[in-house]
Amino acid sequence: MYVAGVDVGSTAVKAVVLLDGRIAGTNVISTGTDQEKTAFQSLSAAAQDAGVVDIEDISAMVATGYGRSMVKMADRTVTEITCHARGGRAFAEAAHVIVDIGGQDSKVIRLDEDGMVADFVMNDKCAAGTGRFLEVMAERLEVPLSDFGKMWRATRKPAMISSTCTVFAESEVVSLLSHGVAREPIIRGLCDAVADRLAGMVHRVGLATEVVMTGGVSRNDGVRLSLERKLGLKVSVPSMSQFAGAYGAAIIALELAEKGR
Repeated sequence: MYVAGVDVGSTAVKAVVLLDGRIAGTNVISTGTDQEKTAFQSLSAAAQDAGVVDIEDISAMVATGYGRSMVKMADRTVTEITCHARGGRAFAEAAHVIVDIGGQDSKVIRLDEDGMVADFVMNDKCAAGTGRFLEVMAERLEVPLSDFGKMWRATRKPAMISSTCTVFAESEVVSLLSHGVAREPIIRGLCDAVADRLAGMVHRVGLATEVVMTGGVSRNDGVRLSLERKLGLKVSVPSMSQFAGAYGAAIIALELAEKGR
């Protein structure tokens, strides 16, 4: 039996198709301006990856994320908090805190022993500490985001970045460059600034020993390293961390399909 989950984020749409409960197909594409269209494109590509002959063969589908209401073909829409909690716990069975950093928001979710949402906090008022913040800084520094981890490790003394407001932080970066500061300490300082904000959110819901990062920014090794230093413990990143929301949605879709049978 095929089921699917689609996570329509502010910058990317992710789709996961399960076959008998196991991940059989995935896809991620840019959200674009027509969210319903890109959601269908991502679902179709994930279905093809899973070997689905016809979309109608998918027994149930759940949509989540920023643009979930635009997915008219979904059987149900579920909040990203619930879906990221389900997906994060499925990826890492010992997870008790999920740190999800998307393109335009970040959220920290604390789970109880049964994997249910016990508490959460979100930052969705500005780009501070999000993927978009890091993208702007990477463009200003002319450094690929994929190099942040390598450059983080290349210096022991980070530059001081006092603001996570994108506009003000960019001004600070320009000033540092004009004073001859190398890019490596600037990048480490930026990662520290993001981690400071995330660590504060973690402590608001309650720190636990098993912290898992999901979302697109989880692939940025520099942010992970800074967060580990701020929290004083290891932060794990599942191999398919970007798909946690879509995976959680697909798990809920599977439960709907099984109830339907």
